[in-house]
Amino acid sequence: MRLSLDALQVLDSIARNGSFARAASELHRVPSALTYTIQQLENDLNLTLFNREGRRAVLTAAGHELLNEGRILLKAAADLECRIQQVAKGWETELRIAVDTITPIRALFDLVAEFEKEQSGTRIRLSSEVLGGTWDALVSGRADFIVGAPAEAPSGGGYAMLPMARLEWVFAVTPSHPIMQEAQPLAESVITRYRAVSVADTSRDMPPRTVGLLSGQDVLTVASMADKLDAQVAGLGVGFLPAILAAPAIASGHLVTMEVQFPRAAGARCVAWRPNRTGRALRWFIQQFEKPEVADRVANAR
Repeated sequence: MRLSLDALQVLDSIARNGSFARAASELHRVPSALTYTIQQLENDLNLTLFNREGRRAVLTAAGHELLNEGRILLKAAADLECRIQQVAKGWETELRIAVDTITPIRALFDLVAEFEKEQSGTRIRLSSEVLGGTWDALVSGRADFIVGAPAEAPSGGGYAMLPMARLEWVFAVTPSHPIMQEAQPLAESVITRYRAVSVADTSRDMPPRTVGLLSGQDVLTVASMADKLDAQVAGLGVGFLPAILAAPAIASGHLVTMEVQFPRAAGARCVAWRPNRTGRALRWFIQQFEKPEVADRVANAR
């Protein structure tokens, strides 16, 4: 290996200080040691890194390029060292949080910003899942912590959970939709005649869930609950929506609610994790969701 982090550090210090003498003082080394390091590096690379102009050391074009790329390597090495030290203190290298699409990911931004104050070095990865996809992510190891998941855990156990606010549902359609001409409360046989908008379950290993669809009903499938809301506002179908999500569209008149013979029951939601995998970052987020005001704020975010 012709390059070393020590040589790059010497190169960086000389470039910043403008002379070998000042760089040697900064690095607590004698100038001759820095001169030898740079000469060895120039010999190894078969190029000139500095032009000596009196007492000043001026980078050549090749030296500039090596310095620019070298600083990236130096920062990466420093970050790696920091992460290793933090891992030794119990902090995870990365914490993966899967959020049910009913809850907008931005609902966690305040928590992520607060977590950054811990200076843990843990990288946070946020992802969206639908229906059983949150549990699937935890079971398969794609996530370490799940938010807004249905409270019915998969069989087999081995999970810890904290409750979130229950999810209320409304049957909502655009005011111009033909179903508005039907008598209320709507019977299932009537609803079946109109296309539903459904969100695709993101499970990969577990059997996908289908919720709120009637046998024989035409279906438009979308990728997220926000897409489902938009599709129903656009008149492309009917169906149940989370009350908290639909509220602004209902207030503005873009959607109206309709009574149905068999309303969809409120659903329990939770955050969950594997209790045998609790590093300090995961414990920090668990502690936040143990506070009712935090859990409610996230659960009721629009």
